[in-house]
Amino acid sequence: MTDETPTAADDAAPEAPQEATLGDATVDSDEAREQALRAGLAEYELDEGDLALLEGEGLGDGEPEITAPLPVLAVVGRPNVGKSTLVNRILGRREAVVEDKPGVTRDRVSYTAEWSGRRFTLVDTGGWEVDVAGIHARVAEQAEVAIDLADVVLFVVDATVGPTSTDEQVVRLLRKAGKPVVLAANKVDGPRGESDAAELWSLGLGEPHPVSALHGRGTGDLLDAVLERLPEFSTQGGPVRAGGPRRIALVGRPNVGKSSLLNKILGEDRVVVDAEAGTTRDPVDELVELDGRSWWFVDTAGIRRRVHQTSGADFYASLRTQAAIEKAEVGVVLVDASVKMTEQDTRVISQVVDAGRALVIAYNKWDLMDEDRRPYLEREIEQDLVRVQWAPRVNVSARTGWHTNRLVPAIETALASWDTRIPTGRLNAFLGELVAAHPHPLRGGKQPRILFATQADTRPPRFVVFATGFLEAGYRRFIERRLRETFGFEGTPIEISVRVREKRRR
Repeated sequence: MTDETPTAADDAAPEAPQEATLGDATVDSDEAREQALRAGLAEYELDEGDLALLEGEGLGDGEPEITAPLPVLAVVGRPNVGKSTLVNRILGRREAVVEDKPGVTRDRVSYTAEWSGRRFTLVDTGGWEVDVAGIHARVAEQAEVAIDLADVVLFVVDATVGPTSTDEQVVRLLRKAGKPVVLAANKVDGPRGESDAAELWSLGLGEPHPVSALHGRGTGDLLDAVLERLPEFSTQGGPVRAGGPRRIALVGRPNVGKSSLLNKILGEDRVVVDAEAGTTRDPVDELVELDGRSWWFVDTAGIRRRVHQTSGADFYASLRTQAAIEKAEVGVVLVDASVKMTEQDTRVISQVVDAGRALVIAYNKWDLMDEDRRPYLEREIEQDLVRVQWAPRVNVSARTGWHTNRLVPAIETALASWDTRIPTGRLNAFLGELVAAHPHPLRGGKQPRILFATQADTRPPRFVVFATGFLEAGYRRFIERRLRETFGFEGTPIEISVRVREKRRR
């Protein structure tokens, strides 16, 4: 059935079968070409990797399993008692940013942890303080939200200092929340510290568990006590698909509005926002419901000039951002439209492309851009983003919410391209027509000939071309450009590799 409206009823009947026959003939022709070219490869020297590639085409996508949400353990306490160090100890790896000064962690950050065969969600929080203003007040608010969303709270106290007035304020907050609490007496590095830990009975939260987050002492007993209180499934969320919502990393240089954009998308102040550059340090995961679909949005620390030029918390924040990009499926790179693009902006874009992730470029702060700035921005796009002309671009304002609804369609387009697979017959038909019209230039009196091509993988699309000689970089870029013109691939990098093969000796 066609979308066209026929001029007469008698003309409509033969049109559909003719189109179907034409389509079937095209498919048959592509398959015949594929079989002929594949048979021709038998004359060439192929290694085991080549044969595995040729036989292992096709990706299976099953229906994702639906699972219950993992129970949630929130780690809270006043600043600099060792919460993030304890989180890293529980995880068994250095995930949370740690530095020997208060206030390093600012947002509530979630990780998946495991102990004794049971998995749970571990939430690290910023230090909770009384009567603070500015950014510290917003950090304390995030800690309070973490308590509300937790199934069990792990309250960390510095045993070497003993209970403070701030600790007592936290106790009142925990009692009001009515959540099960496990008390961790941190910085107990040996038997002498056991007496210091005993003083924490005065907080009225039951037995204090002496631990040393730095050295790992007592953390096993602490986790056993936590598991006794953790439910099997979280009481705070609905079912989650194991295949998972797609993961989107919000990346960019410091202070371009990544956290503001996430808050606007969520419709709440989920992430700490401040005029100070570099407010976010740990990647913040948030499950967002948009247009009837769930998405994992990851707010990341701003990528500074050079990782090796940073130090302390900023150094580790840069490493976490790179890890967040690699765990994501698409990177949304925010650029400040109101000021000149910088080398940092193009470096962030390169990080996403080099990681093989789908890419969307969001020009934020559009409400601050005047008419005089617009022609300069267009020129910058032509000059600085010539490598990524294929990336969807969205103009937004995180402050006002202007055009933020256009972000999801751009992300969906990029992800669809990232997942695209071209049938081998169609790919070789395309390359046959391309090479016939634009053959590879002669080099040293010889002309490399393309024997066969296949798409080896998706996410991102990766093509392998078998040829009699090496294809120059310019010709590979030409093939990529024509691939995009013919098949789309908007929003995804494409990898083209060449395998030079010689004829078998008789």
